[in-house]
Amino acid sequence: MVAVTYLGIPLVLLGIVAWISTKGSAATWIGCVVPAGMLVFGWILWRRHRYMPRWWAGVGGLFGGIAGLFATLYPLVLGVWWPALMALPALIVGLVAGLALARAADRALLVPVVPELAETPYELVFRLRGMPLAAVLLGAESVTIQGHPFPRSEEQSRSYPLAAITGTFEVSLSGAERLKFPIAIPHPVATEGPAIILQASGDDWVLPSNQAPTLIELLDRRRSIA
Repeated sequence: MVAVTYLGIPLVLLGIVAWISTKGSAATWIGCVVPAGMLVFGWILWRRHRYMPRWWAGVGGLFGGIAGLFATLYPLVLGVWWPALMALPALIVGLVAGLALARAADRALLVPVVPELAETPYELVFRLRGMPLAAVLLGAESVTIQGHPFPRSEEQSRSYPLAAITGTFEVSLSGAERLKFPIAIPHPVATEGPAIILQASGDDWVLPSNQAPTLIELLDRRRSIA
């Protein structure tokens, strides 16, 4: 499903554009550059993101939206204007379809999160409770705590190799604790519930997560494998 998201959508668009181009002059074939470029770009991204589910939905929505928009606007090169009236609906339908395909791949892999995933190279994302933008990224060789989905500075993210993890403990928070973080996390809200204490390279983290037991189990299993 990930390959279909990254490569199948550009291929379908390429087929549509090529079919339209057969009805025009030789110059109309230049339109194939767009889906061909998407296909090359999708191949590069697929190789990079294959084991990183957090990117799938974004790329799926982007490719689906572009495909829907371009497929309805391209007939204008033949002087056929009526498909352009459906450009906006096609953009929305393509966006939703791309997102749905990526989400289906994500659910097939990560719902439910099973311990056997620790033996795979997939990067697993655990959201932090009370911090909508913050997350723990459990990779095959490292663990990253970041305060923003797309960190723009070193103050918003910190990574540790699995070998640097010296301890993991499950705790329960009352919600009255005042947690401090070595990285910038915007507007954390104290909440009651499970959390993980993560000790790494001299840092002690208290990370509120509803999936604390699962995160600890996967982290410990990956540490034993690494």
